Amino acid sequence: MKSISWRTQLGLVTLGYAAVLVVAATLLYGRHLQELKYPAEASGGMWAAGDALLYIFIACLFMVPTIFLILVIARFEAFYTAYSKFLLGLSLSAPVCLSVLFLGENHMGQSLINLCLYRLMWLPFILVGMGISRLAARFDRAKRFVSYALLTEGLTLAIAVALFIHAWGGPKNR
Repeated sequence: MKSISWRTQLGLVTLGYAAVLVVAATLLYGRHLQELKYPAEASGGMWAAGDALLYIFIACLFMVPTIFLILVIARFEAFYTAYSKFLLGLSLSAPVCLSVLFLGENHMGQSLINLCLYRLMWLPFILVGMGISRLAARFDRAKRFVSYALLTEGLTLAIAVALFIHAWGGPKNR
């Protein structure tokens, strides 16, 4: 059986991204039309939860062609090493964002705090993508960079959960 060329594989990945983009745009436009039709109800908490679920669904849709892209570029050492360095840089933004949130509004601007909050909100999805990238890595340098990125993201998530539990009050001793 003849294998598919890498250009065809990249074309199929691009087609997958285009299809996901069309589906996401359609879903978001439909949600916008619902908000225009029911403006009074659109400001409620249930609509916000629906929006959050829609965004999570769209993020999961975008992860499907991303997995195939990772599998395609995993065969090329130069591309995958550059990609793994990018992942390491991206993972270093998570502790910085956690620090910005910890400092609060007294020391940082509101727009930077919002940006950091969104970065940390998508941390579990980035963590899954990094885990898949680690499984697909074939070269030692790329494996090492992705492992460091995965470690940084995982520790940031653990520290964020610990800070959240501490701020919430944790277990009460009575």
